Amino acid sequence: MTSAHTGFPCFQLAEEAGSAWSCSFDDDGSAFQGQRSQLPAAGAKTPGWEPEQLLHNVGVTRREVGDDVRLHPKTALQEIVKMSDQVDAPTPSAAPTPSAAPAPPAGRPPKVGIRGRASGPTDSDNFETADIPELEYFVAPGPRGYPPLTEFLDIWDVDMMRRRDETNKSDHRTNLYHCENLIVRRGQEFQIKITFNRAYKPNEDKFAVEFVIGADPQYSKGTYLPVFPTKTRQSSWGGRVIQTNDNVVTMGITPAANCIVGKYHMYIAVQTPFGIRRTKRDNSRDLYILFNPWAADDAVFLDDEAERQECVMNELGIIYHGAYDDVSERNWNYGQFNYGVLDACLYIMDRSEMPITNRGDPIKVTRKASAMLNSRDDDGVLVGNWSGDYTYGVAPTSWTGSTDILLSYSGSKMPVCYAQCWVYAAVFNSFLRCLGIPSRVVTNYYSAHDNDGNLKLDIILDDNGRIDRRRTKDSIWNYHCWNECYMSRPDLPPGFGGWQVVDATPQETSDGMYRCGPASVLAIKHGHICFPFDAPFVFAEVNSDVVFYSRKNDGTMEPVIVKKSHVGRMVLTKAAGSDGRRDIVDQYKFPEGSPEERTVLEKAEEFGCKQEKSSPPEADVNVVLPTLEISVGDDFEFNVEFVNQSLQKRTVEAYVSGSVVYYTGVSSNEFLFKTPTVTIPAQKSVKKLVTIESRDYLNHLVEQANLNFIVTGKIKETGRIVTAMKVVTLHTPKLTVEVSGGGRVNEEMMASVQFTNPFSFNLESVHLRMEGPGVMELKSRYYSLLPGGSSLTWTEMFTPQRAGKTRVMATLDCSGLRQVSGQASITIET
Repeated sequence: MTSAHTGFPCFQLAEEAGSAWSCSFDDDGSAFQGQRSQLPAAGAKTPGWEPEQLLHNVGVTRREVGDDVRLHPKTALQEIVKMSDQVDAPTPSAAPTPSAAPAPPAGRPPKVGIRGRASGPTDSDNFETADIPELEYFVAPGPRGYPPLTEFLDIWDVDMMRRRDETNKSDHRTNLYHCENLIVRRGQEFQIKITFNRAYKPNEDKFAVEFVIGADPQYSKGTYLPVFPTKTRQSSWGGRVIQTNDNVVTMGITPAANCIVGKYHMYIAVQTPFGIRRTKRDNSRDLYILFNPWAADDAVFLDDEAERQECVMNELGIIYHGAYDDVSERNWNYGQFNYGVLDACLYIMDRSEMPITNRGDPIKVTRKASAMLNSRDDDGVLVGNWSGDYTYGVAPTSWTGSTDILLSYSGSKMPVCYAQCWVYAAVFNSFLRCLGIPSRVVTNYYSAHDNDGNLKLDIILDDNGRIDRRRTKDSIWNYHCWNECYMSRPDLPPGFGGWQVVDATPQETSDGMYRCGPASVLAIKHGHICFPFDAPFVFAEVNSDVVFYSRKNDGTMEPVIVKKSHVGRMVLTKAAGSDGRRDIVDQYKFPEGSPEERTVLEKAEEFGCKQEKSSPPEADVNVVLPTLEISVGDDFEFNVEFVNQSLQKRTVEAYVSGSVVYYTGVSSNEFLFKTPTVTIPAQKSVKKLVTIESRDYLNHLVEQANLNFIVTGKIKETGRIVTAMKVVTLHTPKLTVEVSGGGRVNEEMMASVQFTNPFSFNLESVHLRMEGPGVMELKSRYYSLLPGGSSLTWTEMFTPQRAGKTRVMATLDCSGLRQVSGQASITIET
């Protein structure tokens, strides 16, 4: 600071003490002038800083002129600095004493943000919009403000050509989506019509069609895409003028084949010498861009039209369940085109906080979705429940389609209760088909769920040949459903693209989350289980051996039987273009016992998969169990046949066990246990008849009504162990569904559901559901009590919305009877 009186530098002192003095020398440097610029606060004591005390300390004469004081400079400045040091000096105090550290805060720590790690949040919300200015000037405003832009090209209207009967939706095969906005597939041209205020002049006028996605659009990240009409200036998206008619320009736009999949906002921007003028934000100009299995440059390109129609366009699914030798079918409405489903699928990716920049890669999308479809660790779509208690939600066997689940999740922002493997697979299939990724549900019969991380399912027997349920931890699911989706795999060596396994059922963690895949089916078949993702787990599901160990009294265990062909007996999926089924087990593994299979197992062992090396000698007695078709509530006979293949008599001390089991192979209750001793003549067979009454098992039944029979035994003469296993699925009664009416689009029809309680006991809290793809939205009905022997009839009116073959499907569910269904096929004409 410089004094206005002398022009020399000034010093500001003792501000912290509450009193400040500005000091300067006279022009000749002979005198010092101080002025108090701030008085101490009332009552405050500032020792040594009063003018009188200051003059007394320095021993000089004083001449007061108001608050001005003229001092001899000899010692004045040194004294002032000295006093300043006294004021700033800390007050002497005692030495600090250590104390206990404060306890850490109680409770869960808050979620750590990105502060200090990133300059801003990751753009992961497709529905959050960016603030795009309508006017963007290149120049600074003049004295009268910004110049008007009225004399330049202006936009009057933009036609997205988004109606179902227009070319965009029909060419892109998106006309079935119940959505007012334009929906197109990437890598394929679509058209828009732009109406200007005058005729467009290509040599003078400059405009661009801008597409933005997310809250922070950037050109470098592919979230801001300008599309230009001239060949001389192009971006990653192609643009061209198709037709000009007066002031209407028809423009063709081709999104890049690897662009981000999601919901975009569109603007038309006109460039002038003074700035850019854009159209206003208009929700009707938003558009959705999907994966395109019809485009050769897209990562999900599938060069098979029949498979594309089945795995992308078909809404009506058939999911297989039951037993290997008694296959059952479950109809499912995928509903990928229903109103709100597409937004729900995009919300799932938003909820996962998946960066928008990753949403053009089908590998990342499917892997993220396999975690988000279950709620185990990220509040995903579905809550798994195998307990049989569904008080707080819908029983898995009651669902008829995916639409209600997806809309409930996106609407409530809460996981939906409840699901089991086929529900996870069905909803995942809807998600994939809705976004344009070819997908199908597959069912693996006798699917291994190995708890030890090897290729063995260990079943422990005691020294007498009886199964030790306490020590047997591995389980064999009667069936397990997962998904296959079609895509290229640039992250793997050439040749391993195509069908990939993805599984949303929470079984084991992968990279810390409950998810599985995508794993190349071809890599699984050839034993390349080192390839990402989760190939070892899927490999074990179809290739594990079932090893029976005999546990001695001293705790040692010896393998006595190795069943190499029990697991992965059949892998079924719906055939393309028909209601038939197709076994694709040959896509997962080579024939049992073939040289190729041995090579694959050796290769898998190199990557850490352990398999049983021993080959115990086979017993010379075989046990054969019958194939039965039995309904719930039936009494039946179970014949166990012992076949002696030796030339000598054999005596078998057998154990016949019958248990009610969940379809996951987990035992619920044992209702049968017999210990017959069977003597079999040489080269003969003997049958032991076991009679089972409904009262033995009926009160213990769990959902899907599976009975698991295991026969084990020890041959007295040789000491060898014999075993046999059989799962019997009890058939449930059927619903009768009938449809009557006109059978034409927009003509009212009637559907009726009939059911008779075949049991002597009452059914309580009975829930019915009914829907049909393209003809009927979900309907439901509740009956608090259905007495034994009584019947119900439920009638609903509906109006078909589109022509074609479809199906009305219904389910009945209550705690006393699960998995009751029925359907009626209909053809709707225009």
